[in-house]
Amino acid sequence: MVRAAQGAKGAARTSVWLEGKARRGGRGGQPSGLDRERITEVTVRLLDAEGLARFSMRRLAAELNVTAMSVYWYVDTKDDLLELALDAAFGELRLPEPDEETDWRDQLRRLATEYRSLLVRHPWLSPLAGTFLNIGPNSLAFSGTVQRVIRRTGLPEQRLTGAISAVFQFVYGYGTIEGHFVARCADAGMAPDDYFRHAMSAATRAPDATEVLRESATLMAARGGDTVAEMLDRDFAFALDLLVAGIEAMVARG
Repeated sequence: MVRAAQGAKGAARTSVWLEGKARRGGRGGQPSGLDRERITEVTVRLLDAEGLARFSMRRLAAELNVTAMSVYWYVDTKDDLLELALDAAFGELRLPEPDEETDWRDQLRRLATEYRSLLVRHPWLSPLAGTFLNIGPNSLAFSGTVQRVIRRTGLPEQRLTGAISAVFQFVYGYGTIEGHFVARCADAGMAPDDYFRHAMSAATRAPDATEVLRESATLMAARGGDTVAEMLDRDFAFALDLLVAGIEAMVARG
């Protein structure tokens, strides 16, 4: 969703999608064998493999087997490249076609599920989505689809942005935390279920945590699910049902 970009110092940075920068395919005399699409693709792959903190233009250049200056033929700054990578990731979302016959609830659940999966698949995406304007074509296609679906709920115009926030800020938070968990498992070289058992075992040795964790274990047992993935899916589906029910209730209240 669209958010305001804030600069650390001075004037706020705008966007690579403004001032024609995103349409620039390279300057005259640029190195052969490169194009912006390939650079963006490799950037996404590196971010997935190594994370946002380790990403650098030098690391990217080494992966492309070129000099760092060669990359700057195609992008002005590292932020511009990260913004391109962010929108490329949004291009992975499978958006429902405009269809007045399909129940808005089904389309909303599909959009929420797609967004959650994207955030988990690319843990670096959530901090960037909260940094840039998100006005690339793929991000705008997602936002436009969300707005079309929410309009079909029957909520009055002045309540639509609140409904979008309720659903997709929930998904943003859920997917971000889940993505961090998956990344921690990968860093530890452990499967999610093994990591979860290890973490719970370690946490129970903290005296102040014993009572809370005992209650948490009771709640998790009541929820059901044999694996971490099943538990996460059940919680996500039920939380989404609560939000859909809330929208229905507000519509019924008129």
